[in-house]
Amino acid sequence: MKSLLCALALLGMVMATPPAASAPAAGTPGAAGAPPDGERAVRAVLAALDAVVQVRVRAVADARSLRTLGRDREGSGVVLADSGLVLTIGYLILEADQIILTDGTGKSIPASVAAYDHATGFGLLRPTVPLAVKGAPLGDSAAVTEAEPLIFAVHGGKEQASLASVVSKRRFAGYWEYMIDGAIFTAPPRGDHSGAALIDRRGTVVGIGSLIVADAAAAGQRLPGNMFVPVDLAKPLIAALAARGSAPEVARPWLGVSTQEVNGRLLVIRVQEDSPAAAAGLDNGDVILGIGGASVATLEEFYRRLWAAGPPGTEIRLQVQRAGQARDLTVRSIDRNQHMRSKPSL
Repeated sequence: MKSLLCALALLGMVMATPPAASAPAAGTPGAAGAPPDGERAVRAVLAALDAVVQVRVRAVADARSLRTLGRDREGSGVVLADSGLVLTIGYLILEADQIILTDGTGKSIPASVAAYDHATGFGLLRPTVPLAVKGAPLGDSAAVTEAEPLIFAVHGGKEQASLASVVSKRRFAGYWEYMIDGAIFTAPPRGDHSGAALIDRRGTVVGIGSLIVADAAAAGQRLPGNMFVPVDLAKPLIAALAARGSAPEVARPWLGVSTQEVNGRLLVIRVQEDSPAAAAGLDNGDVILGIGGASVATLEEFYRRLWAAGPPGTEIRLQVQRAGQARDLTVRSIDRNQHMRSKPSL
């Protein structure tokens, strides 16, 4: 089970297994550092595939995310072993009014948001009643290696699964004030990536699908693929939720600005309506030159200085260029949660 050919053989065995073979429970994964035997691996992978469910969401009517995400959203999530919670990508459940989970048998049940973490991008859902599937265990995303073959799984079982190869692991900075370490990039790309589970040959989940990207292999190098958020980032959230009933939110100063690196400069491509950045007068087409007097030219530099400036409520001094003229703008940051709209209380 150490080679690409063995992984392909495993996937072939999984895809060729008749439906009746999905009934046995997954075996215990092999000892650390040694892959499980072939039969146990097939059963573990099948069980993990069965744990991936459909997630359908309708956002509140006045959601601020309607413009970018729409009101009706659909993706996948994976039922977690032990807790029965469903791990998915957070943007699916942002400002949710109604959430419906559907398992492989076609049974649908409502769910509520257990946690949404802006810093990692993860969402956790709590079904109103337990789903009748065996949950999948979380694996070790830090141990995932480049060129490793993994299984890309969405709701629909083994018929919808495909092989994905890891083409890189690196820090990822998104234009929407988001940055994580250890993102897993795979190829070939799939469009149904939202909340998809990335499963290793032990049948453990190592990533949750987030995006299609044009540069999966390396920044600036064209190779279409998908970006998965590593599950190691979710483990502290799940542990805190189990211990205290609530997950900690990393409260960072948020401006509401989308920026893109263009020719060594940070170009403002969108200012969120009714955001702190909009209130301060930042506009599309502005170029962010610096923050707090320190020059910035990359998203990573910008975010590190922004998040180090202080808690939400901190005034952020930006140096910007507009129509060739430099100017200073002061933005009073907020907690992003304050900007989101939630389902009205009964």
